[in-house]
Amino acid sequence: MFYAFACVNCRDFPRKLCYTENIGGPESRRMASKSDSVSAKPEMEGDMNDEEEKKHFAVLIDADNISEKYASSIFNEIADYGYASYRRIYGNWAKGNGWKEDTLLENSINPIQQFNYTIGKNATDMAMVIDAMDILYSGKVDGFCLVTSDSDFTKLAMRLREAQMYVIGMGESKTPLALTKACNKFIRLDLISGEMEDKSAESPKSSGGGRKHKASAPEEKQDSTVTPISEIEESIITFVQNNENKGKPTYLGEVGSRLGDKFIEFDARNYGYTKLVTLLRDKCPKLTIIQEGTSYRIELKEQAGEEALEKEIIAFLKKNGGKVDNLSLVLDHLKKKHPQFNVSDYGYNRVSSFLRSFDKISVHGNALMLKEG
Repeated sequence: MFYAFACVNCRDFPRKLCYTENIGGPESRRMASKSDSVSAKPEMEGDMNDEEEKKHFAVLIDADNISEKYASSIFNEIADYGYASYRRIYGNWAKGNGWKEDTLLENSINPIQQFNYTIGKNATDMAMVIDAMDILYSGKVDGFCLVTSDSDFTKLAMRLREAQMYVIGMGESKTPLALTKACNKFIRLDLISGEMEDKSAESPKSSGGGRKHKASAPEEKQDSTVTPISEIEESIITFVQNNENKGKPTYLGEVGSRLGDKFIEFDARNYGYTKLVTLLRDKCPKLTIIQEGTSYRIELKEQAGEEALEKEIIAFLKKNGGKVDNLSLVLDHLKKKHPQFNVSDYGYNRVSSFLRSFDKISVHGNALMLKEG
């Protein structure tokens, strides 16, 4: 049985997920069987069945590690996946941790008190892990949402996935790579809520690293775990080429889904955009986006033919007396006329190999010249 949610990657198409695929386990499969039997009832009960089919998540928040300002973002995000059936937050409320009573009441979050039994030890983490395992074995949820930037929860995320739970991680950009990769999906709260700009203005030592422009921060920051735009673009090119080989068109919905599968943390909002289509138009110059009604088809931009390139190179060599002593001069000339030029698009990994493919051009070391006759 399948059901639909709004896609969290491109926001432009319904995302269909299998009720029992990689999520749940024995209990959820039993629930799926019940849903199958209910589906035979009169149509007037259809809305009720749709509500019952939505996934149930346990949202567990590490109050010592996550700021109160992300409260609304947390539950707005989880609503794209299903119900937040469990809403618990863990911390030592006797000492105060920044989470106010009004915020907990507004979001129906159940605070779990955990005293620090000894100085220098964090008992909150252990309490959260124990509760997670209790909930897992209760068989009442289809997935977990671990809201923390603490890498100590990496093993918990791995264990829950082994039990066929769908694990969503939420934290800040400072979250270690190990934890992000242990989840099925990881959402960076500071990026999607626009807090990175605020933090960079307030405190240079925060995870934003003093960046002023939210959209460019992930690319400028060397230790960021956000996937570079260039890697995103190359992956899309591969998707499109594979579909072209099969005679199939590529649509934005498929691209968003496959990027989400390949890059756990992928979200257009990480790059300062609310829609995937806008991100691709602005940041992926090798792609052409064609609107067809309410859908968008993705194609590769036409590249200059090899014959045309050969003529341009020959003209460049003649202008320089039939020879240049450095291949980079030719490469620079081609990139000026074709900004997206890349020898890999023609099946080569070296400029010299690409130039040797032309009959009228000769390559000697790092020099390039016209062949005689």
